[in-house]
Amino acid sequence: MKALIIIDMLNDFVTGELACERAQRIIPNIRRLAEAARAAGDLVVFSNDAHLAEGDAEFKIWGPHAIAGTPGAQVIPELAPQPGDFVVPKRRYSGFYGTDLNLLLQEHGVKDVILTGLHTNICVRHTCNDAFLNGYTIFVPEDGVEAFTEKDHVEGLDYLKRVYGAHITTTSELVA
Repeated sequence: MKALIIIDMLNDFVTGELACERAQRIIPNIRRLAEAARAAGDLVVFSNDAHLAEGDAEFKIWGPHAIAGTPGAQVIPELAPQPGDFVVPKRRYSGFYGTDLNLLLQEHGVKDVILTGLHTNICVRHTCNDAFLNGYTIFVPEDGVEAFTEKDHVEGLDYLKRVYGAHITTTSELVA
């Protein structure tokens, strides 16, 4: 079984506090991947920042963002979770760190993960690290992840491939 993991496609990252203009270009591709995953009976998992309002370590770097329970921490309407999807809140860059993501994937017999969302060089990278350490085969559609800059995006993809053996692919290749 496969799992599509959609990382931080939240209001604050797409149009809000830490808006990434480049995120707009991946929305249709992630939606296409999610529709295909649901049709195939694969898992669709949203790995979402959901920070505490006070004292969160990431605020020292990025300022307050994606505070749990606020509109900024909600998945963008274009990709809203559907019945049967899973939402796994996180408080650090990796979708695995301090969450039950690995347990969820294990309980469903997942062997392959497809990582999408924001940011190629930050949260996608750290989630990829933990997916690798937990033994998953990793696929990253280059048109399904983004970063603040092209340089960060390209360097991020290269790192995922070199260090974690991630299969860098495209949406079209994954839904073919």
